Amino acid sequence: MQTIGTGWLWLGFSVFVLFVLAIDFFILGRQKSHRVSMRESLAWTVVWVSCALLFNFFLWVYLSHTQSLVLANQKALEFFTGYLIEESLSMDNLFVFIMIFGYFAVPHEYQRRVLLYGVLGAIVMRLVMILLGTWLVMKIHWILYLFGLFLVVTGVKMLFVKDKEDLATNPLLIWLRKHLHVTEKFHEEHFFVRQNGKWYATPLFLVLVLVEISDLIFALDSIPAIFAVTQDPFIVFTSNIFAILGLRALYFLLARMAARFHLLKFGIALMLTFIGVKMLIEPWFKIPIVTALSVLVAILVTSATLSFLIPAKRQG
Repeated sequence: MQTIGTGWLWLGFSVFVLFVLAIDFFILGRQKSHRVSMRESLAWTVVWVSCALLFNFFLWVYLSHTQSLVLANQKALEFFTGYLIEESLSMDNLFVFIMIFGYFAVPHEYQRRVLLYGVLGAIVMRLVMILLGTWLVMKIHWILYLFGLFLVVTGVKMLFVKDKEDLATNPLLIWLRKHLHVTEKFHEEHFFVRQNGKWYATPLFLVLVLVEISDLIFALDSIPAIFAVTQDPFIVFTSNIFAILGLRALYFLLARMAARFHLLKFGIALMLTFIGVKMLIEPWFKIPIVTALSVLVAILVTSATLSFLIPAKRQG
């Protein structure tokens, strides 16, 4: 499988990711627990989106000088489209995070730590899944059509089937409570505490497990979706990671406006369906990336705009 990812590009990007994670863990992570403000979350969201766009620009400059302008334009467009897909699909994941935090009544000042470890776990899981997906596409190319069918089914299901997730009856949560000693209340940002000579998991650990599992489930949508845009593992991985790195800031921004974006889920469902159809009809009709990008942007903007114009129905 052809890729622009030379050893130096992989090394450079890996160093960048490790650098920002080190800052998050050892510098920002040592800050006193606090509730992330709207201003802070908006600032960090702008920072991460800017980093992704700057990376795309430098990648375009590098390829235009070392390869060709045509290849540079193609890969830059693939990265931007892939990043938009991953960023959009991650929003649906964030609504699940909001539900999990709400069910456990996690104090706002403790949510930051859960999401920090959640991001780290998501990076590892995405790397494994991208490598596995790339290998499968190389060995069994027709699996792309299975990916496409899966996305269409998932998108249609999201459009017409209402989620009725009740964490009180969640099998994983029931299993964890049965096999672990769990404290009744939170102990600051600790996942485990020692009491009466025994180690106990705190509710925050249960939250972390559910966050990681939900990200794994959503990766089953997002990874096949980006293969509709490109099969270059370097583009797939970098666009995924930039979306994940900005996940925490986007969560705190979206958490305050979740009710405003009540129609966004339908937009995401249409995006998944469109991407799936694009993959299925590829042998007979190839949709240009520019066209696909335009359709995805139109769906996202329309669903967000309608969310503001059409008030959500009140429950009960």
